[in-house]
Amino acid sequence: MTMKAVCVLKGAGQVTGTVFFEQQSEDAPVFVKGAITGLEPGLHGFHVHAFGDNTNGCISAGPHFNPHNKTHGGPRDENRHVGDLGNVTAGPDGIADIKIEDKLVSLLGPHSIIGRTMVIHEKEDDLGKGGNEESLKTGNAGGRLACGVIGISQ
Repeated sequence: MTMKAVCVLKGAGQVTGTVFFEQQSEDAPVFVKGAITGLEPGLHGFHVHAFGDNTNGCISAGPHFNPHNKTHGGPRDENRHVGDLGNVTAGPDGIADIKIEDKLVSLLGPHSIIGRTMVIHEKEDDLGKGGNEESLKTGNAGGRLACGVIGISQ
């Protein structure tokens, strides 16, 4: 059974995007694809946050989705939050084309990301290697430029 989801990202500025998720089964990886526009060129942290609450903008989405109580890391690290998807890269045109395959996030099962919030950050995620306490929580990725709740799609 293939599960599909979508997230429409919106922020206070001109940053917008649409991200699509697809997973073939609960133990299969999730494929993430889409595009985000209006970014400064360079790397931007890209994370699933705990709550599907955007009532107070992106800040009410809470911390990174972390059901296993780990420290922040990169998408290929053993020790990472479920929501740690690393960075996306915006080109000189301000567009980040997203193509990610991840084995820890899931659209199915007890730790599904459906109903949680996807956030694009203003700065590069240091993947937990920044040498300070904030790095182990957020990757020092800075403010939240845009966000949206991940919903089931057809």
